[in-house]
Amino acid sequence: MVYLDHNATTRPTPGVVEAATRAMAEGWGNPSSVHRFGQEAKHSIEVARGQIANLLGVKGGGRGIVFTGSGSEAIGLGIGGVMRAMKATGKRVVVTSSVEHSAVRGICGQMESDGDWGIEVRTVGVEGDGVIDFDALREAVDDDVAVVSIQWVNNETGVVQDVGAIGELCRERGAVFHCDATQWVGKMETSLEGEDPKRGSLIDVLTCSPHKFHGVKGVGILWARSDRERRVRLVPMVPGNQELGRRGGTEGVPAIVGAGVAAAEATAWLSRGREDRERLLGMRDRFESAVIERCSALIGERVVVNGGGADRMWNVTNVGVPGLEAEALLLAMSERGLCVSAGAACASGSLEASDVLVAMGVEARVGRGSVRVSLSRETTDAEIDEGIEIFCKSVEVVGRSMV
Repeated sequence: MVYLDHNATTRPTPGVVEAATRAMAEGWGNPSSVHRFGQEAKHSIEVARGQIANLLGVKGGGRGIVFTGSGSEAIGLGIGGVMRAMKATGKRVVVTSSVEHSAVRGICGQMESDGDWGIEVRTVGVEGDGVIDFDALREAVDDDVAVVSIQWVNNETGVVQDVGAIGELCRERGAVFHCDATQWVGKMETSLEGEDPKRGSLIDVLTCSPHKFHGVKGVGILWARSDRERRVRLVPMVPGNQELGRRGGTEGVPAIVGAGVAAAEATAWLSRGREDRERLLGMRDRFESAVIERCSALIGERVVVNGGGADRMWNVTNVGVPGLEAEALLLAMSERGLCVSAGAACASGSLEASDVLVAMGVEARVGRGSVRVSLSRETTDAEIDEGIEIFCKSVEVVGRSMV
C-alpha cells in the first residue's frame, strides 16, 4: 500500500504508540484525583503541555495551551469561546474566508443561525490561486469585528496565507486573530511568542490537531495569548474544572501524552534545518511534474495543479484532471494500492467539486476531477515512484471507461 493522504491523518510513530500505550496500561489514573496515582497522570499531561509549548514556540510551560477532544472542538472553543467572552464589548461580528475547513464554517454558521448568539458572519473570498483577497479582508474588518478566523494552510490545496499581514490588520482594527494551523504545525517552524510575523507572532489564538503530525486521534490543541498586553479571554464551551476551567471533562491522558511525544519528535525534526523539507518538496514537485505530463498526454487535455501559482506547503498537491470524476479515480487508485483523497476527509462522499475549489473559481469539470496527494516526513522516493505509476494508470483506465 502506498499512503499519500497525510493531510487526512498521519501514522503515529513508534515512540508515540509506546508512550500512549504505556499511559493506558500504567498511567490510567484520573488527573483530577489528589492521590499520588492521579497526580502522576496529571504530571504526564503537564510534561506533554511543555513539549507542545516548545513546538509552538511559547514560554512558561504552555499555560496558554488547552487540551480538547479534537481539532474541531478546539476551533469551536477558539471562535465561540472568544465571542462569548467579548459579548460585553458589543462586537458581534466574525470575519472568515470562503476556503476554511468545515469546522470553522460549521461553528460560524451555527452561531449566525442561532438567534441567542446575535452573531454576524462576514465571509471574504479568495483569488484564483486560493490566496485571501486582502483588499476585501481589509474592507470587512471594521470596528464591529470581534474575531477574524483565517487558516494558515489550506487542507486541500496547501496554499499558505500571509498570517503576518492578517495579524497586523487585526492589531490595527482591535480584532482577535484566530488561526486554524492544523496543516502548518509540525511541518514548519512556529514561534508564537517570537518576533517573526511569518512564524505566527501576531496570532492571538491558534488551534491544531496532533494526529496531523504523527500523534494519535482524540486530542486537539488550543493556544490563547496570555501576555499582559494582549490577553485573550475564553468562555468555556464545555464547563468544568479541568484545563484551568477552560474546558471541562476528564482529560484523555494517553492521547495527550502521545501528542507530547509527537510534538517533541516534530521539534527535533524541524531543528535539523530545511534540508529534509527541501528533499520532500522535490519529491512533491517530481510527482506533480510526472502526472501532469503523462496524464495530460493520456486525456489529450492539460492536467492542472489547483493553487499551483501560490506559496504552498511542501507536502501537498491538488491535481485537477478535466472531464474525469474524482470518486472514480479514487476507487481505481485504491484498488491498485494508492491511498489519496478528493479533498478534506470530513467532506468525502460528494460527487461535486469541493467548496474550496468552487471558491477559487476552478472550472467545474476540473474541480470534479481533482485529487489531493499529501506527503509526510516519512514519505519515501519509492512511494512517490509507485504513486506516479498508479495515478497515471488509474487516469488511463477511468478515462477509457468514459469514452
